[in-house]
Parts: sequence; C-alpha cells; structure tokens
Amino acid sequence: MGNNVKKSNAWIFFADKDIQIAELAVDNAELSGEVTFHSQQAIEKYFKAFLAENGIAIKKTHDLVELYSEIRKIKDMNLNEDMLQDIKDLYIEARYPSNVGLFQDGSLPTIEDAKSYLDFAKSIASIVKSEIH
Repeated sequence: MGNNVKKSNAWIFFADKDIQIAELAVDNAELSGEVTFHSQQAIEKYFKAFLAENGIAIKKTHDLVELYSEIRKIKDMNLNEDMLQDIKDLYIEARYPSNVGLFQDGSLPTIEDAKSYLDFAKSIASIVKSEIH
C-alpha cells in the first residue's frame, strides 16, 4: 500500500502502518519493545476506528481497556482482556528511549511476547475491518 492511497478511515490507515512497522521488526529480539509499542498503537487506532465508524466521540486516551469497554457497549468482540491489560501496561506515554515497551521490572518483552502481541493486534485488525467495511 503506497502513501498515496486514500483510505476512508484514517485510523485504519495509520493502524495498518503500525502493523507494517511491527512486522518488519518482529524477528529481531533487540526490537521486541518497539514491536510491542507499535502493536499497542495499532490496537488503539483500530479501536478508535471502530468507535468513530459507530458515531462515538473519540476520547483522548491510550488505555486499551477503557477503549474496549466503550466498544463492548456496541459489540462484544470476545477479546482476551488479560492480553489487552498486558499490552496497556507496556505502553509508556512519555516514550523515553529507556522506557519504550518495557515491563514494569525494566525488562524487555521476549521475542515470543512481541510476536503474540503483534498477532493479537492483527486479529483485532481483522475483526474491526470486518465490522466497518
């Protein structure tokens, strides 16, 4: 998909780019935090796309659990809420280089963690896209 492709939903357009970036880095253990960060960003944008398409005002929040709570008022997507919480906990608003995608104990997610977060984000992409297109 080129940058000149116009998407009807900008949230989807930019969420897809987060997925693309994460896919490029997912096999590099040194970049597991960045993969997790971009997975979180993609999920957040897919959630906001769903809410926007359903006429719900978009809150300024990065909290995936809160956004999913709003979505469930319209449709329960039967998502793994523990996984949402895990990814939410890894998100660092400040984005300082030493904090991006770190667990609270300061460790990076494993490559297996990063892959599972990316797969989860891709499954949410599929669900959201099937609901709004």
